[in-house]
Amino acid sequence: MLINLTDVLTSEGKMEKMQVPIEMTSFSNGLSEYRIVEKSPLDFTFTCIERGKAEIHGKASLVLQMECDRCLKEVKKKMELDFFREVFAPDKTTEDTEEEDDQIFMEGYQLNVEDLLYSEILLNLPTKVLCREDCKGICRQCGKDLNEGECGCDTFVPDPRMAVIKDIFNEDKEV
Repeated sequence: MLINLTDVLTSEGKMEKMQVPIEMTSFSNGLSEYRIVEKSPLDFTFTCIERGKAEIHGKASLVLQMECDRCLKEVKKKMELDFFREVFAPDKTTEDTEEEDDQIFMEGYQLNVEDLLYSEILLNLPTKVLCREDCKGICRQCGKDLNEGECGCDTFVPDPRMAVIKDIFNEDKEV
């Protein structure tokens, strides 16, 4: 969805409020795809700071369906997005703008809501997703969910520094 910001960018001191429905049904970061199970509309406030420069304040709430990083169970993670961005008119010179890469969601005087929302979700995506704080994960040998109980697999990991001594005793060599 595109929003025309011509009035805001050309009228100093102008402020507009707008509510935009979120059209995205899923989010993909290149590694995983997450379904958006709940979403609120995006609340925007556009304020012209100076001619050709405006500030965007946006708020939204999303619930993403993700997998626990330890046990792979489905988890619903709520994300509260609250962001401020500055946008510039296309006729502003690059000397006036600090970061041209920061304008990837602007197409002329049009704001691409999907691109802006995508970058905000990507910035706020949790690095570690757990179903609960004390999640034990799955067994490395049999794959059983350790939150449901022990599996009985041998979990002893020998110290690699002692491997040479173990080999000596196993071969019945004299020391």
